[in-house]
Amino acid sequence: MSASLADLNGPQRDAVARVHGPVLVLAGAGSGKTRVITRKIVHLIEDHGVEPRHIAAVTFTNKAAREMKGRVQKSLEGRSVRGLTISTFHRLGLEILRRDITQLGYRENFSVIDPGDSLSMVRNLLREMQGPSDLAESIQARISRAKNDGHEPEDMPLQDRLDELAQSIYRPYQRALKACNSVDLDDLILLPTQLLSSSSEAQERWQERIRYLLVDEYQDSNGAQYRLLRSLLRKRQNLTAVGDDDQSIYSWRGAAADNLQRLAQDFPDLKVIKLEQNYRSTGRILHAANHLIAHNPHLFEKKLWSSLGDGERIQVIVANDEADEAEQVVNAILRDRFQRQGEYRDYAILYRSNHQSRPFETALRNARIPYQISGGLSFFERSEIRDFLAYCRLLVNPDDDAAFLRAVNTPRRGIGSATLETLGELAKARQISLFAAVWEEDLTLAERPLLALRSFADWLNRTSEACAKSEILPTLRDLLEEIGYRQYLENEGDEREARRKWENLEELLAWMARLQEQEDGPENLAELLNRLSVIHILERDDEDEDRDVLRLSTLHGAKGLEFSRVFLVGIEEELLPHRNSESPAQIEEERRLFYVGVTRARHKLALSYCRRRKRYGEMLSPEPSRFLQELPKDLLDWQGGSQREEGEDLTADAACARLRALLDD
Repeated sequence: MSASLADLNGPQRDAVARVHGPVLVLAGAGSGKTRVITRKIVHLIEDHGVEPRHIAAVTFTNKAAREMKGRVQKSLEGRSVRGLTISTFHRLGLEILRRDITQLGYRENFSVIDPGDSLSMVRNLLREMQGPSDLAESIQARISRAKNDGHEPEDMPLQDRLDELAQSIYRPYQRALKACNSVDLDDLILLPTQLLSSSSEAQERWQERIRYLLVDEYQDSNGAQYRLLRSLLRKRQNLTAVGDDDQSIYSWRGAAADNLQRLAQDFPDLKVIKLEQNYRSTGRILHAANHLIAHNPHLFEKKLWSSLGDGERIQVIVANDEADEAEQVVNAILRDRFQRQGEYRDYAILYRSNHQSRPFETALRNARIPYQISGGLSFFERSEIRDFLAYCRLLVNPDDDAAFLRAVNTPRRGIGSATLETLGELAKARQISLFAAVWEEDLTLAERPLLALRSFADWLNRTSEACAKSEILPTLRDLLEEIGYRQYLENEGDEREARRKWENLEELLAWMARLQEQEDGPENLAELLNRLSVIHILERDDEDEDRDVLRLSTLHGAKGLEFSRVFLVGIEEELLPHRNSESPAQIEEERRLFYVGVTRARHKLALSYCRRRKRYGEMLSPEPSRFLQELPKDLLDWQGGSQREEGEDLTADAACARLRALLDD
């Protein structure tokens, strides 16, 4: 037997060995889906002689892509995998555009703007149209959804007044992007799909290049991503889609739950293989998960099982209020850790909404338990990082208006808002970029701001030329010195804050250096920036999983992770399911979200809810979640032996006393 097929179970082996034609691998939680994808790549290269450059595997986070590539390289024992594509959907789209974007009327040195700059652009367009700028975020989301569904402005579905407003902004927004030679994150999927549909040359090139396509977390794909992969597969249908319809929890982000059904319709020869053996969780946890998710309709039925034994029953904690819930959960963690001599990293507290973390943070700090919250401020959202990257983007693409507006007066150069408004009006009238408008003869400004603008633009030209002729990293380091950015930081804040921000910039430069050193590293600044621009999409790179800290996370943020002991808190109506979930489809997605939380646990699962909870300043009496009622009663271990009566909860003082008694034994 081939080494790539060794130590796989039967269904895993079938999924790896089926090389030609479309395959849907229904991979239940903890069933070894990453192993299937990596082994199939190795099998294609080693046993079928497929050149690595003809294989592409796509997933949804850079972290997952890195892990996958590392496993493949380890399995191939140092053999070159040059040309192998293992990336996010956005990175794949970026590669296609980098090669062929000129066929869509863009110039080669395009920029990828971040969501913050995209929002500013939408807000400015609303002001120009005298529309309500406070709706900018909602309109940005509607435009994003339209792009994810593959809609042009004219065929965008209109269901309400906000859709109509978004439609009126959509086309001028796209024109503004193109005028800046920029694309947004959604364009990284939409534009490659348009390219492959409109250019037979590009379609032929990419279909020849990607002969085997593997898709991880397929259930999270949206309509635009599905159309992109279908375009790539028109010539050959060598698709391996790995996913789990029971873990489809991102409809709010555009994920199309019916993509599994589309696959069955568009690929009549589709082979469906189920991975039902779970290598993560004990039997009782899986029995609860199966029983819960059976309440949802299924296109394909599956049932998880495990050979890890029955394990503990599921604990149910009933609390008086949020503070009591946090105290009981934290005390339970302290007891469990002491009895097991375990580590804090074994534990996770998961919740539906971010605001639920606050009482747990207080209780954890009081108990001196180190913790980490998933989904904090992104590294790339920090002001110093955005300032520096704006300069970098201008060196590559001086017509990037969003970058120009951020950099032109940071550090301050005496260029005020009135000056920029005059410049913007001229640029709009001439339909040119802000940078180009700086050099227009009839730019009517006072001598001092005009000189400041043209000095900045002149410096930008010189630095851009120097950057094109020199090594990237030394030039960028010199740039920070030239603009006096360190002094600017020290002038703007205290010394400690300035030092922290400067260290973040040093970290970014080191990161850029590491990217350049990779085998398929970027060849120039434009490529380097575009790589960076998609690194933080759906990303958890900033989190250090080696630290011995307890994890606090939303259920959405916990997907793809696993922990020895999981505490699912706030299992109440209007929290889970969320109060905004009313339709049957929304309730089904909330049930899948609970299912995802349940299946994060390896050995111990505890659920908690409150009898009273404060909401909007009012103390309410929530009902336990309907999902709690859907779990088999014989699996639940209610504190005290049954669902508690009023007043029978273990108080925080009693819990501490019990803990002290344990410690004294």
